[in-house]
Amino acid sequence: MSENNKRPWIKNYKLGPFKLEDSMAPYPDVSLSTVFDGTAARYAKRSACEYLGKKYTWEELRNLVDRLAAGLAALGISKGDRVATILPTSPQFIISDYAILKAGAVHVPCSLLHRSRELAYEIGESGAKVLICLEDSLELISTLRGKTKLEHIIITRVSDFSSEEQPLAERPGTLQLRKVIADHEPMLTAVPVNPKEDLAELVFTGGATGIPKGVMLSHCNLVTNTIQAFPWVLKPLEKGIIGKASMLIGIPTFHSYGHWTIRACVYWGLQMLLLPDPRDTDTIVFFLKKYRPFMAPLVPTQYMRLVEKKIGRTNTTFASGAAPLPEKVRVEFKKETGMPITEAYGLTETSPVTHFNVSSFSKITGFMPFEKVGSIGVPVVDTDARVVDETTGEDLLPGEVGELYVRGPQVMMGYWPEPGSGLIDGWLRTGDLCRMDADGYFYLVDRDKDMVNVSGNKVYTTLVDTVLFEHASVAAAVAIGIPDPERDGSERIKAFVVLKDACKETTTEADIIEHCRNNLAPYAVPKAVEFRDNLPLTVTEKIFKRQLREEEIMKQKKG
Repeated sequence: MSENNKRPWIKNYKLGPFKLEDSMAPYPDVSLSTVFDGTAARYAKRSACEYLGKKYTWEELRNLVDRLAAGLAALGISKGDRVATILPTSPQFIISDYAILKAGAVHVPCSLLHRSRELAYEIGESGAKVLICLEDSLELISTLRGKTKLEHIIITRVSDFSSEEQPLAERPGTLQLRKVIADHEPMLTAVPVNPKEDLAELVFTGGATGIPKGVMLSHCNLVTNTIQAFPWVLKPLEKGIIGKASMLIGIPTFHSYGHWTIRACVYWGLQMLLLPDPRDTDTIVFFLKKYRPFMAPLVPTQYMRLVEKKIGRTNTTFASGAAPLPEKVRVEFKKETGMPITEAYGLTETSPVTHFNVSSFSKITGFMPFEKVGSIGVPVVDTDARVVDETTGEDLLPGEVGELYVRGPQVMMGYWPEPGSGLIDGWLRTGDLCRMDADGYFYLVDRDKDMVNVSGNKVYTTLVDTVLFEHASVAAAVAIGIPDPERDGSERIKAFVVLKDACKETTTEADIIEHCRNNLAPYAVPKAVEFRDNLPLTVTEKIFKRQLREEEIMKQKKG
């Protein structure tokens, strides 16, 4: 098979008036600290971030980073040690992130939504010695005593580093982030690391679907993936963006998608508009209208809320990740704003981006003469992808559904603590079912674990989700598979639906089922529909299918 047939997406790099590079190698062999220091030096007096009414220049941000790095070293943190954080999208997160790296240590970002058991596992497994967290987390953190190797806890508030900052009261057994920073002179030279071999980040993933696994990401993994994204796809426009534009960051930075936005902004010297609460839709709208940011990476549930807000025309470029974007939402958003939404795909294990639907950038670049609706796009530069038959392990033909495998310089070093674990000759099995068309565009079908077996028929719940969304009365919806009490070994589909306010009194379960019956195979039609005021969400604002499934199984057990 020729190289072009193996990688049919390459030809798409050359369509349109601007030609994308078919390789960005060799990638710089540098640490994330080096990238940060270079940006801070070049754009010292320019705004690096705005947070709750207060701005920081790159020079000011670097000073805070360097002082905290010295403070961590004074606490005994040295090369290779792990430092955990439980922080929202905020200057505190950025300062902690780069201070940890400058001290030669490894950042272990933990979710604000974690409970005691999850935190004990992640912090315990990582062996973290220091934790930087919100004061609000202290009661939860107190349950970790004796279960981890924590030696120091540094606390802060959401209002710290904002225009509404107030003095933080002393809390026994803790240090204050502001005081640690103030008490130390800047660490001007970063602890030397080997970018290809030394860890920068240890992030646990899989909590929504099973026991979390620690993903080991090197400095090179993360620097490389930063370059594979905007610096690759928007290279012809970089002169008008670098050091000049801003990005709205309204997603959790403790998650790989949000963390990637921080690195993207640092690499290009973009001002970061930081929003600590991802569900604060009114502030997202305010930022979009006041600052008109160059880009706003968000998640599908945020776009669902924005559609309801009727925000009007905008020039901001939008990106979506972390979960499939319903077609109905994509169409309504573009109709309202005039802007398409660029879909991207990736995993924590891939730093995280592997695919871009670059056709959606055509509004500002003219790269692509056509759009592939519903596609996650083509592999980003220097990334290989395969669709593999789960039974035979053979590569499948275009149009056939199999498991997505990916390989590239952004793929993790392995699962903690064993380098290479979780990889097959450098390939990562994503666990996602997909198909590839003849042009090299990929389409997600479902998560392998979310596929449902209905009397021997495979039902991809993502397809059912899409059909549910197409009903005019539906504001949010999701489908899951639950054990069929009438057929051993089989499952049935159940739908959970949030109706639009104006439709709550008029839309019935029968209406939704009839809609599905008209648009789905008989075995894929939900057997039941449950209306709810809201649906459970994961930390990345994805609808939490596993929680719904567990609730239903518990109901069945109770009879």
